[in-house]
Amino acid sequence: MVYLKILPPLIIVLLCFGPSKAIPITDYHKNVEQAIETLRGGTGGEHEDLPTVHLALNSVRTLLPLRLNVEWDTSNYTVDNTWLHQLLGELEKASASDRSIIRNQIIERLEAVNERLSEIEQGLRVSTSEKVQSRKKLEEILARSEYAQKPEETSALSRLWIRFLKWLSSLFGPPKAIQPGSANTISKVSQILVVVFALAVIAYVLWIFAPRFRRLRRPKKKKSKPQPRVVLGERLAPDQSAVDLLSEAEALARKGEIRLAIRKGYIALLVELGDRKLLSLAQHKTNRDYLRSLRERQSLHGKMALLTDSFERHWYGLAQATDTDWAEFRSRYREALQE
Repeated sequence: MVYLKILPPLIIVLLCFGPSKAIPITDYHKNVEQAIETLRGGTGGEHEDLPTVHLALNSVRTLLPLRLNVEWDTSNYTVDNTWLHQLLGELEKASASDRSIIRNQIIERLEAVNERLSEIEQGLRVSTSEKVQSRKKLEEILARSEYAQKPEETSALSRLWIRFLKWLSSLFGPPKAIQPGSANTISKVSQILVVVFALAVIAYVLWIFAPRFRRLRRPKKKKSKPQPRVVLGERLAPDQSAVDLLSEAEALARKGEIRLAIRKGYIALLVELGDRKLLSLAQHKTNRDYLRSLRERQSLHGKMALLTDSFERHWYGLAQATDTDWAEFRSRYREALQE
C-alpha cells in the first residue's frame, strides 16, 4: 500500500520538474508540503522495510533537489537544500530505532520553511488586492470636477506689463517709412529717453517692493519632531542610526545567530543609503523596491543586488547561514558604502 501511495507522486514530479527550470514559489510550497507528508507516511515505523524507506527518501530528494530554482516576484532564486540531503543520507543509514528521531528533525525544519512560505504567499495576495483598491480609489479621486484640467490664466503682473507695453507703443504712433532728409534727430533722442526713463521707474519699483513680496510669500518653517522609521517591517527609533544597527548585527553574529545578523545588517545598509539621500525609506517599500531605485547607479546597483540576494536567500529562503556567509556579507557591505 505504501508503494501505491508514493509511486504516482514520484512519477508526476519526475515528469514535471527539471533541475534547471525555475518553478513558481507556489509549486515550491506544494513540494515542501508533499515532502512532509511523504516523510510522515513512509519513514517512521521501526518495522518498515528498507525498500519502502529508500523509495520515500528518493521521492523527497526529487521533490526538493540539492539546488532548486524558484521564481518569486519576477526573479529567480536558488534554494540550497544541502542540509536536507545530508539528513536524508543519515536517515537512510540509521538503525530502525534512530530513524524516528532523525525523521522528526527533518519534518520540524521543513515545517518551519512551510510556515515561512505561507506567510510569503499571504503577503503576495494582500499586496495585490491593496494595489487594486488603491488604483480604483485614485481613479475615483481624479474623476472629480476639481481635478479637471483648466486653461492657464495669466497673472495680474503679466496683464499689467502687457498694458504698459501697449501704452508705451501708443506714444510713438504707427511706424512710418523713413525718407531721405526727413529724420528728426531730436524726436529720436526724446523717444529713447522716454523708454529709458520708463524702464528705470519699473526697475526701481521692483527693487523696492520685491523683498516685501518675498517675505510675505515665504512659508514659515515648522519644527517637526523626528518620527520613528519602519524599514522592512522593523520599527526603528528616531535617533537610531545605521552604525547602531550594524553594531546590533555584529552582536547577533557573535552569538551565532547569523540569519538575524544578515537581516539586521541589510536594514542598516538601507538606513545608511537613506541618510546619504541615495534612496528614500518608506514603510510600504520592499527590498526589491529599494533595489530598483538604484538602477541608475550601475556600480552601486550591482553590489546592492548581491547583498539583496544574500538577505533573501537566508531570511526568506531559510538557507543555512554560516560565519563565512556573514563575513562575505560584511565585506560587500563595506564595498557598497565606498561608492
